[in-house]
Formats: sequence, structure tokens, C-alpha cells
Amino acid sequence: MRYPRGMPLGIFVLIAGITILSIFAIERGERDRDAAQLNARAIAISSALERRANASSAYLRAGAALLSTMDDIPASDFRRFVSELRLDADYRGAEGIGWAQLVRGGEIDEYNAMLAREGMENITVYPLPADGEQIAVPVTFLQPDTERNRRALGFNMYSEPTRRTAMDDAETSARPTASDTIVLQQEGEGDAPGFVIYMPVFEAGPGGRSLKGFIYSPFNAEDFLQSALALEDAGSYGVRLYDSDTDSGNLLASTFEGDLSNRDTINKLVTIANNPWRLAVSEVDDSGLSGLSMATLIFGLLVASLLMLLVRMLTQQAQEDESALQWFEEQASIRNSLTRELNHRVKNTLANVLSIIALTRRRADDVEEFADGLDGRIRALSATHDLLTQSDWGSTPVKSVLDAELLPYAHKADHSVSLQGPEVELAPNDALSLGLAVHELATNAAKYGALSQPGGQVSVDWKMVSDKLVRVEWLERGGPPVKQDRKRGFGTDLIERIVAHELRHPVELDFEPEGVRCVLLIPVRRATEFMIRANRSETATGK
Repeated sequence: MRYPRGMPLGIFVLIAGITILSIFAIERGERDRDAAQLNARAIAISSALERRANASSAYLRAGAALLSTMDDIPASDFRRFVSELRLDADYRGAEGIGWAQLVRGGEIDEYNAMLAREGMENITVYPLPADGEQIAVPVTFLQPDTERNRRALGFNMYSEPTRRTAMDDAETSARPTASDTIVLQQEGEGDAPGFVIYMPVFEAGPGGRSLKGFIYSPFNAEDFLQSALALEDAGSYGVRLYDSDTDSGNLLASTFEGDLSNRDTINKLVTIANNPWRLAVSEVDDSGLSGLSMATLIFGLLVASLLMLLVRMLTQQAQEDESALQWFEEQASIRNSLTRELNHRVKNTLANVLSIIALTRRRADDVEEFADGLDGRIRALSATHDLLTQSDWGSTPVKSVLDAELLPYAHKADHSVSLQGPEVELAPNDALSLGLAVHELATNAAKYGALSQPGGQVSVDWKMVSDKLVRVEWLERGGPPVKQDRKRGFGTDLIERIVAHELRHPVELDFEPEGVRCVLLIPVRRATEFMIRANRSETATGK
């Protein structure tokens, strides 16, 4: 009875928490089991890939040992050697086995003649070694003898950088070495990715061993992956094979065409003939929650829904009462803030009026001059106040202040007034200061400056010099020459003292011979102090 709302809510939270913890525990167990299965499948597939590559390397090592003992390698002997390997039964995934003889730059014609003697009159070395290259490694024989494999005969593999790098690495390490991703010459116009495993063949000579050529096997990457999966089935997982890192541009082969980026994935490093590759095995089926988790979730939702209805009935009235109390507190806070703000505004306005009266009295020679000067300045202050009242004492555009003060002069035909600049909003006090300064400049221009005679021009330009500062420039041209021996007037004191003090930035006021120039730097303040009115408006309209 002491907690009519807390007890049902506590029961609701307790049951909801138990439900969530139960589902979490069930799903974590399921995820651990799936992760273990995924890791085991990735290990099995990576082992199958390495076994398939090791079998290929073993054939190439045996071939290299045989070919290194032969002075010449005729086509018939090479065909007999390959046929005895029974590639169709034991070497699935490869295009076959080939022999690429090392040909020096001056031996190409002799090499082409040897091909002719072997019955391959239409086969020649291509492309020829480029300038600076001393050797070529053309495809001499490639078994089995198929139409697809004949496309590669005569191709100078040493002319292609990726193949050349693999051959150089194989020669240095003297063991089978796989190339990075290439497109096999057998593909013709196709672009299916593949790779080649090279095994160097050396011959003994008086100066030691020397490179004789390479026995190699070309692989279509998709066929190679499928041949490995024949040993270890991928099951319900997606398998992707990458050259080096798992970037989409390095993809060699895949068993799944969809997007696996958001699925659980295991990456394994696979060494294929001395070349590190990456195997990615991912879950394909997104089964969601398990059956037990779904049953637990449904039961928990039913219980939670019943408690939610009960809690809603008990707390609805309390929420309405709390909302009403908050509304009254907000109204009281707004009234207090507005009272303090109004007091601040009145003090500032009275301070400006007192300063204007003091300076006007100091510069006036008689009561009439004092009244006229005071009247104009109070009217300028009033015009800016009207703008601030229209905006509910919010921010005021620079152009609106200038329009209000220069309205009496804007439509005269004998002179021109130009206003140009971006949309910039000023705080109330800064708008008042700008209005006073422009009024004094306009009054001076109408009496002695560019607005006092036909042809005069007044331009007011403003621009942002930073995120928190706007520069306003007043410039007069076409008026009477400005006297340089003039005495200091009230307008100068007002602008350089009161306005500069209010804006917290110095004012540049230059009486150049061709016209007055004044530069004001005005802060662009954040409107956080105006948020009270926004809140008041929203509260009044029920938003």
C-alpha cells in the first residue's frame, strides 16, 4: 500500500530482466557452439587446400628432379611423364603440368626452330623481351594437350610482372612457389582469376648449377577451391579464398555470391606453395533466435504485457498530476526570469539615455539645440527598440537595423544609399549600439557629408570575419570635402566611447578628405538567452 506504483513496476522489471538474461544465456550457448563448428570447418577446409597444394607441389618436385637430369626435353618424353601422373584421377583442380624453358635474348630464333622440329611450326615466343630484359620464359609444353591449353603455348611468362616475381622467388628459394592473382593465358577473353605454381629446374655445369627453366602448373582459382572442397565439404557455410588480405579486390574464388559482411566469419592463414593466402569461412543461414529462445521470449512478453497494462493504469493519474506540477513550476520560473531580464533591459536602456543626455548637454550651446539633439537620438533608440519588440527581444538582422535608421534618406533622388551584406543576426544590446552609431553617422552625413548635397553616396557593407564577429563598414563619397581642422563633436564621442564600450571592440572612425569612413566590429552572440521566450511560446501553444 505504501508503494502502489513501485510494486507492479518492480515485478515487471524483474520478470523482464529474468527473460532477457535467460535469452542471453541461451543465445550465448548457441553462439559458442556455432563458433566452434565454424572454426572446426575452417580448419578442415584450410587443411584440404594445403593438402591439395602440397600434392601439386610434390608432382612439380618430382618433375623438376626428372627434368634436371635430361640434356634435352623432347615433347614425347614430357607427354609420357605427365601421362604417368594420371592427372584426371589425382590432380583435380589444375589445368595440367607445363614446361617453360629459359631462353636467353640471342637464343629466341634457335628456340623457335626447336619448336618447329617438335611439330609446333605456328608457335613462336610472344611477347618478345623488352629492352633491358635478357631472358624469356615461354610456355614450351603444356599437358594435357587441349584446345584451351594450346592458347598458352609460346607465351613469355617472364614478361608479366606477377608471374616474373613468383619465378624469381621460386629460383631463390628452390622450391615450389605460387604466384599472386593472375588471369591465365588459357582464359582468352575471360577474366576468371587464377594462379600458377612454379618449380625451378636447375642443371649442373662447370661453374655450378644454373637455371634451366620451370616446371609449373596453372590453376583456375574456382576449380582449385572446388577440388579442395571435394575433400572437405563446406556444408552450410560460405567459403571465400583471398590472395593476401581479405579485400574484395583480392578475391580468388567463392562458393557464395551474396553479402557475407554482416555474418560471423572465421579467417585462416593458408600457405599455398610458399605464398600466404586468406581463407574466410562464414555462416550463410541467419537463423535468428533459437526455438528455446523464442519460447522464452513469447512467455516473457505475455507476462510483461499484462504487467504493463497494470502499471499504465496505476501511473496514468500520477503522470498527469506530475505534468501539471511541472507546468506550474515552469511558468513560475519563466516569470522570474522575465522579470530579471526586463529589469536588466530597463537598466541598460536608462544607462544609454543618461549617457546620451550627458553628452548632448555637454555639447549643446542652448536649450533648443539640446532638445533637437536629444530628440533625434532618443528617436533612433526608439526605432531600434521597435525592431527588438517586433522580434520579441530576440535576435535582429543587421539589415533591419540599417533600414530603420536610414529610411529617411533611402528614397531621395539626389543621393544614393547602398546596403550590402549577408544575413547576420545581432543580440538586442548590440543592435541598439549599431542603431545609435548609424543614426549619428547618418545625421552627420545629412548635415555636413555625402547626404547633404546632390550626387552624394553612402555605402554600408558588412561581412563575417569569423564565426563570432561581423565587420560593418560605413563609407561616404561624393559629398563636400571633410574639414581636417574640425573640432570634436558629440557624434564622435558617442561612437568612440559609448558604442565601442557596449560592443567591446574599438571603433575605426576616419574623417578622410573625400568622406567619412567608420568600421564597427560587432559580436555575433549565441542566442541561449532567448531560449526563455521560446520555451514560453511553446508552453503557451501547448507544444
